[in-house]
Amino acid sequence: MSEHIINTMKSWVSKVIVKYNFCPFARKEVEQNAIYYHISSAISHDDAVMDMLEQCFELNQNPKRETTLMSFSEGFVDFGDFLDLVDLANVMLSAQGFEGTYQIATFHPDYVFADSDEADPANYTNRAPFPTLHLIRESSMAAALEEYDDPESIPDNNIRLARRKGEAFWQQLLASCTHHK
Repeated sequence: MSEHIINTMKSWVSKVIVKYNFCPFARKEVEQNAIYYHISSAISHDDAVMDMLEQCFELNQNPKRETTLMSFSEGFVDFGDFLDLVDLANVMLSAQGFEGTYQIATFHPDYVFADSDEADPANYTNRAPFPTLHLIRESSMAAALEEYDDPESIPDNNIRLARRKGEAFWQQLLASCTHHK
């Protein structure tokens, strides 16, 4: 099961994030094999947050590991429940002294931006095959943003691309990630 989820997530990173440049910094990390994929079987908020904090300690211990994609194999299928997890995860990140060291980006199969329509293709910029917390080193992100011309344009460019391609395109592409042959 874990191997299937990891392969699906790797396929998603390659077919969506890198190919459509949703994150202009991801290609380098993929090429350097610096993304760690962690599958969590946690179904409670407390267990999930403890697992996330453990992954932060793992990042501390492994400086060559640039980032961690922590995907949930069973829990947080409901987007509202996932958002509750994200709130708790951010509080605990700060409480455990990781604020300023790591930040969390979030992805979910049913991701919907606040004040957005569920059918808006822009939501696909944050939709992934599994509920996922992406742990990012803030120092690396700051360095990457310094090297990038006009980083403020990234979200708007992603939204424009997502809307131009349309919802059906992204649904099909996301579904294809689970058939990663």
